[in-house]
Amino acid sequence: MVIAKVWKDAEVVTYHDPIAGFEYIVATYPKFTRDSPAILLLDINMPLMNGWEFLDRFGQKLNELKIPVSDHLKIYVLSSSVDKKDIEKAHLYKNVTDYIVKPITKDTIRHITGIESTDGK
Repeated sequence: MVIAKVWKDAEVVTYHDPIAGFEYIVATYPKFTRDSPAILLLDINMPLMNGWEFLDRFGQKLNELKIPVSDHLKIYVLSSSVDKKDIEKAHLYKNVTDYIVKPITKDTIRHITGIESTDGK
């Protein structure tokens, strides 16, 4: 809901199953371009596959497919953890743009999308 309020043109795709989300990202990754970039908000604590496993598998899949890491997909690790080890670990992944502490706010969305506030808030 926060994303839709700030970024009205955003196509928001949500997965509660990280494996299905992983398959979607791998399948659509080659379609992301400078004119049509994507942002992935990736939680660390998920059922079936945590965020670290997701990032490891994603990196392996790109290597297998011989696809270079692109800045057309911005991955933000999203967590309630303020543990310095988690933040440092997130930045070890070359696919990760930044680490965001929950809750996600309008200002957070504006920051990661570069959208200016139009409502004065």
